[in-house]
Amino acid sequence: MPTLQPGDVAPAFTLLDADQQPVSLSDFAGGRVIVYFFPAALTPGCTTQAVDFDAALSDLAAAGYQVVGISPDSPEKLARFREQESLGFTLLADPDKNVLKAYDAYGMRVLYGKQIEGVIRSTFVVDVDDAGAGTIAVAQYNVRATGHVAKLRRELGV
Repeated sequence: MPTLQPGDVAPAFTLLDADQQPVSLSDFAGGRVIVYFFPAALTPGCTTQAVDFDAALSDLAAAGYQVVGISPDSPEKLARFREQESLGFTLLADPDKNVLKAYDAYGMRVLYGKQIEGVIRSTFVVDVDDAGAGTIAVAQYNVRATGHVAKLRRELGV
């Protein structure tokens, strides 16, 4: 399976957020954004990861990073997730899985010892230039929900 590497062009996207408003990668022009892909809102592992990102938001923002979570869930389900967990970052819906596939974050993976097709929990740090084009700075596939944010913060020096 091909995977994105640091230095690669980040696939551009425009998806609906939890409020059904379009959000594009180019909206983060001139900044750095952590784009992470998760399988399903309102599930234990995805909740752990989202809460960990939320707890790190102020430190990440102070270091110049914004956070965006993307899943195949509907905007309505993401809105419930955001409200239930009081999340302060953008959640985007990719029900057609086009962005997941563009980032190689959807495909065959192992779940409980079985090969299944699904979301590959992945995290990217994207540098977005002033024109709105992104470059992959960090690409991590098959990350663990628990402890991932702390590990990423250490790697980023945040």
